[in-house]
Amino acid sequence: MTFEVARRILTIGLGVWFMYTMTRQCRRPSGWFGRRVARVMNIGHAGVAAWGLGHVTIEPHWRILDIGCGGGQNVRTMAEAANAGHVDGVDYAPASLQIARETNAGFIASGRVSVQEASVSQLPFSDRSFDLVTAVETHYYWPDLPKDLREILRVLKPGGHLLIIAETYKGRRLDWLFRPVMRLLFRATYLSPDEHRQALTEAGFKEVAIDAIPQHGWIAALGVRPSV
Repeated sequence: MTFEVARRILTIGLGVWFMYTMTRQCRRPSGWFGRRVARVMNIGHAGVAAWGLGHVTIEPHWRILDIGCGGGQNVRTMAEAANAGHVDGVDYAPASLQIARETNAGFIASGRVSVQEASVSQLPFSDRSFDLVTAVETHYYWPDLPKDLREILRVLKPGGHLLIIAETYKGRRLDWLFRPVMRLLFRATYLSPDEHRQALTEAGFKEVAIDAIPQHGWIAALGVRPSV
């Protein structure tokens, strides 16, 4: 084997390893590298998160749940808006939880924020607890989207809102490139705007509204728990 052939094999091998590692870390950050990923996500998701959160007006007294809170920047942003309320963050990745707690250390100390390990499939909260539930860049990876949406419906107060925010969706610009990446590499649920609407409606949400920006691939899906 020549040096050039060996170099190419090594390069391909390192590329495959890197893609595999990044796929796992995006789904569930772990270890020291996962903590760095969580910090990067706080910065990298800032644009889509700010745009998405603009679809709701957060009231000062609200109780809010952020599912898949990652590095915790969105928890912090919402705690600043709900300045007489409370924000809970949940994630199933210990590395993310560590960074989320660091990001929100002051709010946690004052009792305004709580961050704990939990899965969207089994939320550790009573029925009708929250005015708003958010999910930013996470619903792709939920184990059972229809069931998990109904679990969210359970913890929402009547009239409460679910807001899903993501930075890619089926039908976006360059969809031909993103679709195989999402499905094959990330094994992610990859929905069109109409499929988002259908998923929320079938789970029991009303007043479902979808907003999307094809050139960015951003999507916001908003649904309301019925009052009765």
